[in-house]
Amino acid sequence: MTQRARFENSAGSLFTDGLRGLLAAHPDATWHDGGFVARRTPRATGVALVSGGGSGHEPMHVGLIGAGLLDAACPGLIFTSPNAVQVAAATRAVDTGAGVLHIVKNYTGDVMNFAVARRLVAAPDGGTPAVATDVVIVDDDVATEDTPGPGRRGTGATVVVEKMCGAAADRGLALAEVAAIGRRTAARARSMAVSVSAANVPGADAPSFDLPDGHMAFGVGIHGERARDERPVTAAEEIVTDLLARILPGTGLQAGDRALVVLNNLGSVTDLELGVLFAEAVKQLAERGIEVTRSLVGRVVTALDMAGASLTVVPLDDELITLWDAPTSAPGWPRTAAAPSNLDPLVRARPDDSAAQGEPNAWLTDFVGRVQRSVGELTELDRQAGDGDFGTNMEAALGHFTLPLRGTDGEVLDAMATAYLVRAGGTSGAVFGTFFTELGRALQADGAGFAAGVRAGLDAVVELGGARVGDKTVVDALSPAADVLDGGGSLADAAAAAAQGVAATADSTASRGRASYLGDAVRGVPDPGALVMSWLFEAAAAR
Repeated sequence: MTQRARFENSAGSLFTDGLRGLLAAHPDATWHDGGFVARRTPRATGVALVSGGGSGHEPMHVGLIGAGLLDAACPGLIFTSPNAVQVAAATRAVDTGAGVLHIVKNYTGDVMNFAVARRLVAAPDGGTPAVATDVVIVDDDVATEDTPGPGRRGTGATVVVEKMCGAAADRGLALAEVAAIGRRTAARARSMAVSVSAANVPGADAPSFDLPDGHMAFGVGIHGERARDERPVTAAEEIVTDLLARILPGTGLQAGDRALVVLNNLGSVTDLELGVLFAEAVKQLAERGIEVTRSLVGRVVTALDMAGASLTVVPLDDELITLWDAPTSAPGWPRTAAAPSNLDPLVRARPDDSAAQGEPNAWLTDFVGRVQRSVGELTELDRQAGDGDFGTNMEAALGHFTLPLRGTDGEVLDAMATAYLVRAGGTSGAVFGTFFTELGRALQADGAGFAAGVRAGLDAVVELGGARVGDKTVVDALSPAADVLDGGGSLADAAAAAAQGVAATADSTASRGRASYLGDAVRGVPDPGALVMSWLFEAAAAR
């Protein structure tokens, strides 16, 4: 495996160039020559918070600088802890006389350098007074709790501790009180991460670990550490079940308790994927009687570009809820739920599209079965000729049908039209749904017949989208077939004409739909919509 390309001037300058840009967009942070970033407008009184760690986890920690959160952050090189001199300089700079709390992830380099920094600031330095300090070590990652050495790593719960402590500091609590809140939060916070790809570290010639296609790393670290458990990817429900089985024992949560759930994007998963995992977490916790009282879903602790997610569960009480809800100006802090997470079912009223009553309908069963078997082929064609979603739309419309289809031609076509219009959506849903609606009406018991239905369907599709023959659409197959039928030709002749229309689309450029954006790049590729329409005529001719 090779590294993916990235936007950079050079691998060696990604850290400094990227940090420069982050600060340029940060409304209340500035770089200090001591090697740290601090609030441009420092707090006047009260306990200050300093955190930090290797870069590559953005928006943690630089993006979490602001009122209600961090006063300073010490960024190290990518996935490398900051040094003690940086931390000491930041600590002295933000101290108001009330003391400074260090919030540290449980990695050996971080723990050691922050500890050295506290020793450095414990005595006066060149006339600068000593600084009172305390520390909260965050060790939430259950993937490493049964390993020798430093124990659980500090991962997603770090931002939770920072948020609670930041709000406590803004309330004017003393250093020992702020630290106690941080330790109480960290003590029962547990996390675990899963990914389907490794991180790509700048300067390396390969991803941080090899992962076979179709496999996931269960218990991966946020610095690209490989997991001891690599397994085939399973459904999200099973993934969350396994994560919670590892996470929940350490939280001590029982039925009737309240919890904060953080579903964190490790870098490059989509919001839809996060949504799937979060919905499963809320559902499964509710089944245990645990209420998700607060939540945070999004990119807060990343591992560069890793395609993965971490799940963090933290017990809540009234005091922690109040601290969580306190405002912050930190730009990297997402808008979070300030109320219980309600997992309302997504209910879409769908007319009956089961096509499961009556006698088997052989020819439409053959057509739908062919489409069901050809989703991959159609997807690949659309990747070449469009945006790649055509096969998915066909699967959404017809994939749920159980074969054989049952009912009269009109009944089955009505069910298919409903499925396209409701389940598929998009251009293909509208076009095929419209066509099958008209064809189904014509084939009702007192309808006008197949030829009239095809013509009515064609006219409706043309009126809907304005496509004509030569535009590389379904019309290229429909129009010649309709002409043959209007002239008294057989269904076999119509199928042959539709197939010729499909072949012609391979030599044309598109002027309708998303394929029209690709110009000559789609030459040589038949239109997948026209192809599916030609299959309908082939099935009709064979009945």
